[in-house]
Amino acid sequence: QVQVVESGGGLVQPGGSLRLSCATSGITFRFYAMAWYRQAPEKQRELVASISASGSINYADSVKGRFAISRDNAKNTAYLQMNSLKAEDTAVYYCSARQFSTDYWGQGTQVTVSS
Repeated sequence: QVQVVESGGGLVQPGGSLRLSCATSGITFRFYAMAWYRQAPEKQRELVASISASGSINYADSVKGRFAISRDNAKNTAYLQMNSLKAEDTAVYYCSARQFSTDYWGQGTQVTVSS
């Protein structure tokens, strides 16, 4: 059974930092591309950052220079380090694991940036 579990969300003040984790099981993690998406209220889900199985990284323009995606194949876990957080980063953050046409999603973790 495949599991994708996000953690690390919460309430943070503008300018603060959070580190999200995405723990997986039931897949051969090192062969999967990992990605973080987010969905704010009444908005479409958008790609935040992705990291391929080989380590190639892409970021949405809105988070470049502030967020960093990484992966630890030994721990079957991906991370999203979020710095200099802004109110507009408030959203539910989802992790996905993708290999070819197969996607596994987590349940999401809420990130709220507010003073």
